[in-house]
Amino acid sequence: MQAVTTALGYLPFDCDNHYYEPIDAFTRHLDPSHGSRCVEWVTIGKRQYPVVAGQLWRGVANPTFDPVAPPGAMHDYFRGNPDQRQPWDFLTERAPIAAEYRDRGARLSCLDEQGLDAVWLFPTLGVLFEELLHRDPEAVALSFTAFNRWLHEDWGFAHQNRIFAAPYLSLADVDWACRELAWVAEQGARIIVMRPAAATTANGQLPPFDETFDPFWKQVVEADITVVIHAGDSGYSSNGYADDAFSGQFSGGFKPTIKQFAIERAAADFVISSVFAKMFDRFPGLRMATVENGSSYLRDAMNKLDSTHKKMPGYFDEHPVDTLKANWWVNPFWEDDVNEVVELMGADRVIFGSDWPHIEGMPRPLDYVDQVSHFDVAVQRKILRTNVDELTRR
Repeated sequence: MQAVTTALGYLPFDCDNHYYEPIDAFTRHLDPSHGSRCVEWVTIGKRQYPVVAGQLWRGVANPTFDPVAPPGAMHDYFRGNPDQRQPWDFLTERAPIAAEYRDRGARLSCLDEQGLDAVWLFPTLGVLFEELLHRDPEAVALSFTAFNRWLHEDWGFAHQNRIFAAPYLSLADVDWACRELAWVAEQGARIIVMRPAAATTANGQLPPFDETFDPFWKQVVEADITVVIHAGDSGYSSNGYADDAFSGQFSGGFKPTIKQFAIERAAADFVISSVFAKMFDRFPGLRMATVENGSSYLRDAMNKLDSTHKKMPGYFDEHPVDTLKANWWVNPFWEDDVNEVVELMGADRVIFGSDWPHIEGMPRPLDYVDQVSHFDVAVQRKILRTNVDELTRR
């Protein structure tokens, strides 16, 4: 990658990297008496599986990730499957889990080898478990308190100002969310991650921008922290058109379903609702980024905002499309049309993410440089480095 970075003249900042959690990520700092409500592990045959909220979870074929498929194993599949292979054929190769997937020292060396200056770092399992716990808001708070202590211990929230691991926050309990936000801010967190979903509280489900949660959002702005919504399990129903059980497995019975569009639906609803709720009028300075949720919904979202603006004259203080473009940063899927995202959002609001080392991501993060090489050098730099850097290291 040295040739790539030499040609660029700078080191890019990748907004979408991941770790693979060890089995004690949710349990190391959890009182064992709460295990049956939160997360435990059991051994079945030769493998270990998590039990979440008392239910065995098999959403990932091998949730210990050892062995694991190599980064970008399904790259060609998501790029259009030019060789017309079956989906499961991409996952036959496995290797022992690499040190850089779990060790921050090894990850720093990996960043150097990959030609990256810094990364945002997100969970693999962590973005999937809130949905399994959501009927018990106290269990959500207990679980992610423990998770964030593990994350801080193993990765840190701003390790050497290069690895920015995002603590996970939920609005299931707003008082807990405010306490937890205060703690992660004290530990140096520059970003937090949430799932794009309405919160299930002790009083029922509420949209994330309900006034109940205003103390949290006010605190986010005061702490000068960027909020990231990242793809995960948002609990979206396919209303009978598909099986809604999460599974990362491919088998001989694989068939396309509308479930594959749930990620974009969840992101679109969250983004549009933030504008409808006038969040950026109520909380100037609130910065939000959407990561690994794709971008195909953006044009339709903007059309809906424009239509609503015309139908409800006087409701918005400024055109809602302008509000979206001023306050949201978008990481498109690497296979999305980045030209369209730049056209819709402007180059100042597009951020590069490789999803490394996940199977659906890039084999090497800087493989993405080819996708933006046709832009002028100033636009390239904004997408590959400046925009996410400004959201993080201020």
